Amino acid sequence: MICPACGANDDRVIDSRASEGGKAIRRRRVCNRCNKRFTTYERVETAGRLMVIKRDGSRQAFDPQKILAGIEAACGKLPIPSEAKARIVEEIDEELHREFEREVPALTIGERVAERLRKLNQVAYVRFVSVYKEFHGLDQLIDAAHDVREQARAEVPGQGNLFTPPEG
Repeated sequence: MICPACGANDDRVIDSRASEGGKAIRRRRVCNRCNKRFTTYERVETAGRLMVIKRDGSRQAFDPQKILAGIEAACGKLPIPSEAKARIVEEIDEELHREFEREVPALTIGERVAERLRKLNQVAYVRFVSVYKEFHGLDQLIDAAHDVREQARAEVPGQGNLFTPPEG
């Protein structure tokens, strides 16, 4: 590896350990010339690049950092740990590469992000879908907030519906 401090290509590994749930190897290195320490990560390269089909029909290379940027924007200053955001990105990245070979619609990515944000934080969910679904008025925003509130009331973890709502 090339030392980021002096540019020499003369280093040794002083520590290696699994990272990212075993999907990467983190290596601590020390430059033999300047004795600076630095960290490198070794990951398996994904063979095929996944392309995202945008709403206008154009195609872009899939970039998980764009998902993270959207989640960060939706979460704003909410007290949501960065690990939770990173976990969402990682889960969606894995799912997409497992389910799609070459191309994935941007709408599919947006739906998956929205669903996970709905479970994580209601405010972040509403912020995300207001941009994702291109709300054009306050009524659409209020409807989305009302829908997420109703879904939260209906979902009690580990419990099914005991009674069906009365018809009429």
